[in-house]
Amino acid sequence: MSVGPAPARHALPQAIRELARQRRAVILAHYYQNAEIQDIADVIGDSLELSRRAADTDAEVIVFCGVHFMAETAKILNPGKTVLLPDLEAGCSLADACPAEAFAAFRAQHPHHYVVSYINCSAAVKAQSDLICTSSNAVSLVQQLPADRPILFAPDQNLGRWVARQSGRELTLWPGSCIVHETFSEQALLKLRLDHPGAEVIAHPECLPNMLDLADFIGSTSKLLHRAETSEATALIVLTEPGILHQMRLKLPHKTFYEVPGQDGCSCNACPYMRLNTLEKLWHCLATLEPAIELDEAVRTRALLPIQRMLDMSR
Repeated sequence: MSVGPAPARHALPQAIRELARQRRAVILAHYYQNAEIQDIADVIGDSLELSRRAADTDAEVIVFCGVHFMAETAKILNPGKTVLLPDLEAGCSLADACPAEAFAAFRAQHPHHYVVSYINCSAAVKAQSDLICTSSNAVSLVQQLPADRPILFAPDQNLGRWVARQSGRELTLWPGSCIVHETFSEQALLKLRLDHPGAEVIAHPECLPNMLDLADFIGSTSKLLHRAETSEATALIVLTEPGILHQMRLKLPHKTFYEVPGQDGCSCNACPYMRLNTLEKLWHCLATLEPAIELDEAVRTRALLPIQRMLDMSR
């Protein structure tokens, strides 16, 4: 569908809200989105919260301001609804590095394993899984599994190592990692701790083990936000994608937050995929109802089972 040019930038927020009202649409945004998209969203959350809201929404249209696997998850849960992603190129390094065919071969090497897949994977990989998890619930879910059943965990090996340590379970790991969380500089973190001795270091479990060893608190995106709210520290050093700092600063203006530079010295750990979504693209997808997520129905129904199992086990 062809439409005219987007409104002027200053008029975009109001135009987007009006289009969303006309389309009976809900706008979901991940914490890693640009601040201007977070500010216009109906719901802001991590993968687990957004999955729950996608499953429960009565909106006719779901606009997912995140990355492709998130919009796929919303479509898996809502086959009769229109699910839009402002930019179809908004992918994920974890999902892209775990192609379905290669994952099938990996599974075949471990035929008796119970397959737990992090939600950061494609629908085709979810369809090969027994259980989906997020960083919020991974430890709890793994602890609920039978102790005598070997577990295969994919695709993030750093999260998998942390889950194994926290749960006491041995996990067979797919060798994937996040391009954002593996680039933080240990030297820069140590300097920040030296310069700000009272600051608390909080980290996402997708970070490399050496960075987690330096953290005072480790948790999912939503748990990092909660920790920032409840910590007695007035300064926090945050080891995750810097989009979450927008919410931290909005909620806690009296506290100071530091992001950790990358290994090349550049303070640029923003996820390049998350940042492909813009207000202009958000307006355009609401105006045209494109690009829409479409899934093979056989894949969708297989992928639904482990997602629903996650939601049931997380209540």
